[in-house]
Amino acid sequence: MPTSHSLTKQLLIDINQMPITQADLTRAGQHVLDWVACASAAKLSEAERAYQALLLLDDAGKCTAIDGQKVNMQNAAQYNGALGNVLEMDDIHRTSILHPGPVVIPAALAAAEQSECSLEAFLTAIIKGYEVTIRMGEAIGRSHYRYFHNTATCGVLGSAMAAASVFELSLQQTVSALGNAGSTTGGLWQMRNEKVLTKQWHNAEASRSGLMAAFMSKQNLTGPEYILEGPQGIFNALSDDPSIENFIKAHPIWRIYDCSFKPWPACRHAHGAMDVLLEILNKHSIDADDIERIEVGVYQDAQLFCDRVTPETSLEAKFSIQHALAAILLWGEPLLEHYAVNAIVEAASFELRQRIHVYIDEDIESQYPQHFGAKCSVVLKNGQRIEHQQQDTLGDPEKPLSQKQRHHKAQMLLRHGGMSQHKIEQLCAFDWLQTAPISTFSGLLSPELSI
Repeated sequence: MPTSHSLTKQLLIDINQMPITQADLTRAGQHVLDWVACASAAKLSEAERAYQALLLLDDAGKCTAIDGQKVNMQNAAQYNGALGNVLEMDDIHRTSILHPGPVVIPAALAAAEQSECSLEAFLTAIIKGYEVTIRMGEAIGRSHYRYFHNTATCGVLGSAMAAASVFELSLQQTVSALGNAGSTTGGLWQMRNEKVLTKQWHNAEASRSGLMAAFMSKQNLTGPEYILEGPQGIFNALSDDPSIENFIKAHPIWRIYDCSFKPWPACRHAHGAMDVLLEILNKHSIDADDIERIEVGVYQDAQLFCDRVTPETSLEAKFSIQHALAAILLWGEPLLEHYAVNAIVEAASFELRQRIHVYIDEDIESQYPQHFGAKCSVVLKNGQRIEHQQQDTLGDPEKPLSQKQRHHKAQMLLRHGGMSQHKIEQLCAFDWLQTAPISTFSGLLSPELSI
């Protein structure tokens, strides 16, 4: 797709010409509520305890950490950026294979509070940040995902875009912000092979780095315009199969509408199998003791990341299709407590996981990443076989969560984070279309709310 400009500049020109409606702002608000709930419920996690050290370095500032403390702009973005993905319940975009919310929203919020901008400007920044993140993920190719964490490598450009929007940077300043953000991007998957908290570091750094790239561009720190397609740019350095045209391809609506909301506390790659099994159990009465085995057909990345028979930690359990299905069979609707260590080591859970086999199904693989589907065959000891297959998963745009379901999820997570019912109701009923400063929203994250 020929263009007389760099890819970065062309996309910015296109974005600036797209209208933002009240429906678009409302949609962005839905993602903010989802992120707040996910990040708030992570306050008791091991990762949060580590990131508390950032807050100890900071006496005061204009920006709000998710626990309510006022800190400086960088620490707010980094602390908040670390927490949104801890529970594996944050939003996801399928074809870009990444999570926009936990990187883009913390950067937008920190920039918004630092600038004391309007609520509308904050939501507009999120929409634009999601747009760049998603387009980057779709353009960078699946070869990149073999070694790199897309949320980090692509999200840093989205956080820069969001902050640039809040700071009202010029076109050339925004080009520099994305160029500098992209020039230091990274996020290797080696962490998947070890019991570490690096995923939170990836997200935190992507949020902070993009924010600061935009802040420094406001001071006229220049950056490479051809960071994407240049001879030593991202597409040449970090991908064997980039689809460059996807970065500037025309779309009729903002890409934020293509995102999925996750209903359950597990890796999205496990959700297809979970949804299929829940559908089977909704139609058939099955006792776990009567099951001979379960065969789960998935796409390659789902097997790569979530074929884990013997998880040892809560995080590993969230990346285990075997544990996800065993928990559903034993305890019903997936809940946070089903991924606690005591649930992982329970004898019934351990034994049931051994009977669940995950394999790559060519039909399911051929539809990925446009669809995160799965198929399940439940084989009973009496010889009966019950099968079901789905192309899309609950929470996807084709199978969306209702407002009631989204609020149910938010309320569950906010209660887990210690928020009072009155304050939960305030957040769920928040008017995203009101003409008001960002403090109208960020004030709800004050310490007395115990978030």
